[in-house]
Amino acid sequence: MTVRKVALLTAGGFAPCLSSAVGGLIERYTELAPEVEIIAYKHGYQGLLAADYITITPEIRAGAGLLHRFGGSPIGNSRVKLTNAKDLVKRGLVAEGANPLQVAAERLTADGVDILHTIGGDDTNTTAADLAAYLAENDYALTVVGLPKTIDNDVIPIKQSLGAWTAAQEGARFAQNIIGEHNSGSRMLIVHEVMGRHCGWLTAATAAEYRKWVDAQEWLPEIGLSAEAWDVHAVYVPEAEFDLESEATRLREIMDRVGNVTIFLSEGAGMDTIVGQLEAAGTPAERDPFGHVKLDTVNPGAWFAKQFAEKLGAEKVMVQKSGYYSRAAPANAEDLRLIKSMTDFAVDSALRGESGCIGHDEEAGDVLRAIEFSRLKGGKAFDIHTAWFVDMLSVIGQPVPKAAAAH
Repeated sequence: MTVRKVALLTAGGFAPCLSSAVGGLIERYTELAPEVEIIAYKHGYQGLLAADYITITPEIRAGAGLLHRFGGSPIGNSRVKLTNAKDLVKRGLVAEGANPLQVAAERLTADGVDILHTIGGDDTNTTAADLAAYLAENDYALTVVGLPKTIDNDVIPIKQSLGAWTAAQEGARFAQNIIGEHNSGSRMLIVHEVMGRHCGWLTAATAAEYRKWVDAQEWLPEIGLSAEAWDVHAVYVPEAEFDLESEATRLREIMDRVGNVTIFLSEGAGMDTIVGQLEAAGTPAERDPFGHVKLDTVNPGAWFAKQFAEKLGAEKVMVQKSGYYSRAAPANAEDLRLIKSMTDFAVDSALRGESGCIGHDEEAGDVLRAIEFSRLKGGKAFDIHTAWFVDMLSVIGQPVPKAAAAH
């Protein structure tokens, strides 16, 4: 396979891996095939449809290592679904009656692209799957290789998505300062809302990282510097049922004894109940181009805080969201190692002409490989019976919950 030009794009929400993944791909191509031209479409599939791209110059290649130090994405993201023609027409990205997949395919051909690297989550990679299928069915000679980015860590069958470890660590760092507010008023209720629409992995992992910090500190309870006051008192995730009344009783006892309560809440926990209440009141929930409820318009943290505040006798309530703080952070050492292994493998696969999404395949013995796009699905559930999660709940005194109905 003769490769003349490679294109990159990042799409969907941010994660602490995008900048580093872009840098890693540029470095690997420069190492293995320096003669190959590289372009980067700006703002994901939006830039692809609009023919808006950056040419990777020798100066960019020489400085690509700098990208490992930063979060965000230097080439920009957007939420564009290539099979949602109505939305794309509305946004002026394709003409009325056009097939967006055909527009994208013809744009790639016109730009002379032989390999397309997509870096994104389940929506980005299922869109890549749609594009790869269209290209194959219509005899376009182009290889598509994806990299899995999502702080939710919820792509089936990928064991560990890029950026998720960093997001948990950054969320825990955010929590240290937020929970420091627990004595800014008496009987304080703090709700730390963590990203995670369908999957509670990030909320659970963030709580676990935060509790490692708590366990590592020295305390002086005689003056009120108490591990119990700084601790997590409840963790709620979408995969688990919980009884509001019994949890309120348990947390009321903590509030009475300790003087404050802190909850770590996945933004998707209780979503069906919240959306049901909105719709019953005649206010349909707003949705994005992929059909997902726009969580910032629903505000789950405020809803949960309202439910608990009165039952706990809270005198002050604070809801804080760590998502945007966490997801735009630079990758930590653990993620940098994972990014390096995956970007190297992605380039090797692409140069072999092997399409797929790079990841450790949980359905094939956790082997790192180019996973068939057709097998990718979002919404992988967090296993609430995972030993470290069960142990954490036991330590904080929260009953191990039953699994919730399919969400």
